[in-house]
Amino acid sequence: MKKRWIGWIFGAALAAAVMGSSAGAQEEKSFVYGTTGYSEEMGDAGLNPHDNYSGWSAIRYGVGETLFKYNDNMEVEPWLATDYEFIDDTTVEITLRDGVQFSNGRAMDAQAVKECLEHLVEVHDRAPYDLKIDHIEAEGLTLTIYTTEPCPAIIHYLGDPYGAIIDMEYGIQGEGGTANVAGTGPYIAESVTPTQIELVKNDNYWGGEVQVDRVTVKSFADGSALTAALQTGDIQGAYGVQYDNYSLFEGNSGYEIHSCATSRCFFGQFNFDSEIVQDQNIRKAIAMGIDKEGFCTVIMEGRGLPAAGAFPSSFSYGNEAVSTVSYDPEGAKALLEESGWTDTDGDGYADKDGETLTIRWLTYPTRLEQPKLAEYAQATLKEIGIQVEVNNTSDHMTYAAEGEFDVYVSSVTTAPTGDPEYFFTSTVTGAKNYGNYENPEVTALTEQLHQTFDTEQREELAVQLQQQILDDDAFFFVSHLNMGIVTQSNVTGIEAHPCDYYEITAELNVE
Repeated sequence: MKKRWIGWIFGAALAAAVMGSSAGAQEEKSFVYGTTGYSEEMGDAGLNPHDNYSGWSAIRYGVGETLFKYNDNMEVEPWLATDYEFIDDTTVEITLRDGVQFSNGRAMDAQAVKECLEHLVEVHDRAPYDLKIDHIEAEGLTLTIYTTEPCPAIIHYLGDPYGAIIDMEYGIQGEGGTANVAGTGPYIAESVTPTQIELVKNDNYWGGEVQVDRVTVKSFADGSALTAALQTGDIQGAYGVQYDNYSLFEGNSGYEIHSCATSRCFFGQFNFDSEIVQDQNIRKAIAMGIDKEGFCTVIMEGRGLPAAGAFPSSFSYGNEAVSTVSYDPEGAKALLEESGWTDTDGDGYADKDGETLTIRWLTYPTRLEQPKLAEYAQATLKEIGIQVEVNNTSDHMTYAAEGEFDVYVSSVTTAPTGDPEYFFTSTVTGAKNYGNYENPEVTALTEQLHQTFDTEQREELAVQLQQQILDDDAFFFVSHLNMGIVTQSNVTGIEAHPCDYYEITAELNVE
């Protein structure tokens, strides 16, 4: 029998914070937060965790919480749960925290969690494959999950933002970018739109006193406007400041920069239904023709780290564990010539049978690094004779789903659960495999990873999987993000985290 137990003890100070109240009336505190990480084009507008990536917004902005969370070492810890035990390979028993209420007043018990998870796997695109839930039993504060097959990463997946526990009796109020929910977090959303969220503190929050009374989250599509708003004081904190604007705040006593390395990776996937990139020489030449070091140093100004594979060097199965092609313009030209692509008319671009070698590059503007990467790649790939047509659009998901691209460049947090499985099940073989890449060996290894309990074996499988997709030239990885949050100096209690969650918490304060 496999058994894990984790306890979570809150001290007397926290208990006092929950039970006590401050004496005397205090002036209401407010905080206005600007972000480039919230929008419909990012797939995270609204607060419904059961819709696409909107769980990220529910967690980031303090409305929702998951059964488990991740510490700064990306190790799983309890949050709304207190411990768990694998009864056998397909049964896990989870004990829930007592005394937690949803923001609408309903007590969070096993039945409520059961209802939430059942709805999640009924409607979500990734959760059913990840969690492999067969059925759930609920009794008091004990939740028992039965899976259809061994699912050793289930505890990690229950910390994914899609696992934010919400009250299904309250339901999903609104749709898409206006969706609101009743969560267990320190804040309650008064209004939700695709561009702004108004939050008020949850006076009955189980986790301690909430310091700030009102929070406004504003979406910015333009990084320059975000920076200007922070400089003028229209906002007091910002996520997504352009890298060339950090110098405006570094060394300035009026601001604080909170940053950390993350597993967010900027990467491209090839469209295997596209005739032009079905040629592996072209795929490899594109990967060899992008100067990752130059992009990270010049464009990202050192706030990005060159990527060999899907995971950063801080992971044992990260960059150093895999081998990939290096920036090699001459080698890339040789590959193109091998496939019959040479510049016969002297226009600087390779051609064959009267056709110019042109690649359709799909990306989107909200992640400010991605249009910059598109422009940079356009310049470096021109040097090897490839013409790049960039489609930088907020409607990128539609184009991706319809296969209207040769290269789709996006960014994801490749290990948001602290486990390597996520990237492969979501992007390589799962719902986000827009390029329709297929390799039976990769599928088999992913299934093996999904059912392997031993940690070392899981890491070895992660290395094998990365190496295989690199050898197939199915994906190329450019940069891992060193993310940052910039705030006015009187703002405390907001930190950057490796998993890229947990931005607005009860600890947020404005002095």
